[in-house]
Formats: sequence, C-alpha cells, structure tokens
Amino acid sequence: MKKSLRQFITLSSLGLVLGLATPVTTIHASDSSEADSQVESTDESESTSQTEEEYAFEKKVTVINNDEEEIGTAHFTEDAEGNVQLHLELSGLEEGEYGMHIHEVGLATAPTFEDAGSHFNPEDVEHGTESETGPHAGDLPNLIVGADGEVDEIIDIPNVTLDPEGENSLQSVDGTTLIIHTEADDYTSQPTGDAGDRQAAAVIFEPQEESEHYQASDDSEMSQEDSESEDTSDEASESDTDSAE
Repeated sequence: MKKSLRQFITLSSLGLVLGLATPVTTIHASDSSEADSQVESTDESESTSQTEEEYAFEKKVTVINNDEEEIGTAHFTEDAEGNVQLHLELSGLEEGEYGMHIHEVGLATAPTFEDAGSHFNPEDVEHGTESETGPHAGDLPNLIVGADGEVDEIIDIPNVTLDPEGENSLQSVDGTTLIIHTEADDYTSQPTGDAGDRQAAAVIFEPQEESEHYQASDDSEMSQEDSESEDTSDEASESDTDSAE
C-alpha cells in the first residue's frame, strides 16, 4: 500500500512538472517566431532601401526593329562609383552574332535608323578594341543571340557616363542611340567594324534644343500652334475694339 501511494505521488509530480514545462516551451517558440519575423521584416526593408539607392543615374528605353515593332528593353545604369552597365532584354531576333554600338545622335527612324549618325566618339579615336588608338566610347562587345532568339545580358560600358555634367556623357547635346547591326563587328575595320546594316535601335537620350538634330514633339508643336492661334485671336479682338472706338 505504501509503495503504491509513493508511485502515485511520483507520477503525479512528474505530470505536474511536464504540464508546467509545456507552456513555457510554447511561449519561447512564439517569441522566437516573432523575433524571426522582425528580422525578416528588417532585412526586406534594408533590401528595398538598397535597391532604391542603388543607382546614381539610370535610363530604361524601348528597343524596336526595322518594322517598328518593340522587341525588348535596354536599361542603362550608373552606380555611385561611376560604373555604367547596360542590361539588355530582347526577344524575336535571329540566331547569330551582331555588332552593337552607341551612336552619336538620339534619333532612330525605321527602317534604316540612319539618322542615328556614326558611332559615339567624343575622343576622336579609331574604331575597335584591336585598333591602335581605339575603341570608340560607343563601341560595345558583339551581341550573341541563341537559337531561341532571346537575349538577357548585362554589359559593362567603361568609357561613358550618364551624368549630363560628366566626360563622355551619353546625355550629350545631340543625344545618343543604341544600334544593333546585321553582321558581327571585327573590332578592326574602320570606321564601323564592317558590322553591316542596322536591324534594331533604341534612342537613349533625345537631342536637346541646342542641337541641329532637335525635333519638337507633337505636343510641343500643338502647344506652339495653340499659342499662335491665341495671339491671332487677341490681335483680332484688339482690331475690333479699335474699330468700335
């Protein structure tokens, strides 16, 4: 009888201890989950903040082909250290290797894109990485397109800036345009690397008002016409007033 009573007390004590331990563990688990949640929230906040502050300058533009169809985007970025990169995302191209350059005028009229001018070359040197004085600031590596016609590539551009006040700025008075050619650039032939015709283009920066290539937008032209119409109306009104007097 004494032995049974002792066993009962022992088992009861053990159950009480276990019963008390279980809620404590649950509380700790809850605290840990909240802490993890707070850490994740802080990491996401920091990540978002870093993304927003990542670039000192950036410009994302649409790439079109000879038929004026949109085939992707060209995203130019510059970080705080002055490093410029181009992120190309394209589709619908034929498989092959194609010369690619930044050209000296911010115009790109299909189908030829000839109004983009020659290569961007503010330092007045020869074309190509294998030339004696080159490359042009606008010379880029050949673009390699696979069988699927897709492109997702990041390219460093060492000799330019997006800063309008910087040296070799793509935001020049005449503007700049990205051109993709129909043949590979051999990096030596002058003045374009024998890269063939132009099959795709993206205006990076349009010509500024001081440029001979500047073209007023339709909105600007309409605004000017409205202004001239108002001036004519005012003159007519003044004429009518003078006649009445």
